[in-house]
Amino acid sequence: MANLKQRIYAGLYSYFARPIFFLFDPELIHNVFIRIGEILGKYKILKNITRFFFSYENKMLEQNILGIKFKNPVGLAAGFDKNARMVSIMEDVGFGFSEIGSITAKRCAGNPGKRLERLINRKSIWVNYGLNNDGAGCIFEKLKNKKYKIPLGISIARTNCKETTNENIAVQDYFYSASTFKNIGDFLVLNISCPNAYGGKPFSDSQRFEKLVKAISILKIKKPIFVKISPSLEPAEINKIISISEKYKISGFICTNLIKDKTKKTGGYSGKMLEEKSDRILEYVYLKTRKMKRKFILIGCGGIFSAEDAYKKIKFGANLVQLITGMIYEGPALIGQINYGLCELLRKDGYKNIEEAVGRGVRQ
Repeated sequence: MANLKQRIYAGLYSYFARPIFFLFDPELIHNVFIRIGEILGKYKILKNITRFFFSYENKMLEQNILGIKFKNPVGLAAGFDKNARMVSIMEDVGFGFSEIGSITAKRCAGNPGKRLERLINRKSIWVNYGLNNDGAGCIFEKLKNKKYKIPLGISIARTNCKETTNENIAVQDYFYSASTFKNIGDFLVLNISCPNAYGGKPFSDSQRFEKLVKAISILKIKKPIFVKISPSLEPAEINKIISISEKYKISGFICTNLIKDKTKKTGGYSGKMLEEKSDRILEYVYLKTRKMKRKFILIGCGGIFSAEDAYKKIKFGANLVQLITGMIYEGPALIGQINYGLCELLRKDGYKNIEEAVGRGVRQ
């Protein structure tokens, strides 16, 4: 019954809603959905209606990871709810966790001009937002007295401006945001790999990365810290980042951020254009870390449009998964469909819980 309900809603979105939405500028539609989500999250009756239509729960999907309870492994990736306006409704849509941001120390307008483009035939989106957000101080004030029913991740990055291309200023920028959100949210994410910020992504370099995490370690943050890595890193550089992360007690990695393409000098691509590369990076990181003394938690991100896509990442070593683009193309019913489908796939393979499937598809 649950699957039939979600399939009906997914069909309505695909055949009626999406063709209308895709007639308009993607950033405009994104902003409209943020506003709708904000309104839905304010009223209990609207939250309950949303939950009835979209959410699916099953004990098979529950996990306790790093002391945090996840009702299911499917999360909203950073980049959609930049200013924490939709967290309240995400639990009712069916997500198991939500990541906001990326947030920067200073308010940032982002890059000028066109910043989103749909590549419909490739099920991808070109993104060149440039870390637009209201800034750490403003978002802190919004969240400081709030509690949510699902885990909340805070993604931070360096402010997108010329000044932060200076390594020392950039570290101070990250440090300010990390300090601001030290006691807000359930986990922190260091976004070291945004491909559309001024001057590129300097903290994907292992020497700069170590300087950053060494500075952050001074704060003695008690909650888990994840690092979001680039899909373009070479194995040798990934190895160095893993080694440094073990040294400074990083909890895990998000694999991966957007991928660059030679056809455009700016921005990066999400969705199916990213999937294969993100899967390979995820599998590689899992193989490199699974026998280490420190257990790293992995979050798979990139190209998830179905339960099969999510399950593949889990079997490649992901404890959790994230998406945005799949929801844009398939609609909000996709989250419930994925969770329902994951249960079916687990039963088919003889697993009683999602944890049992982690890493089972990795090539030995």
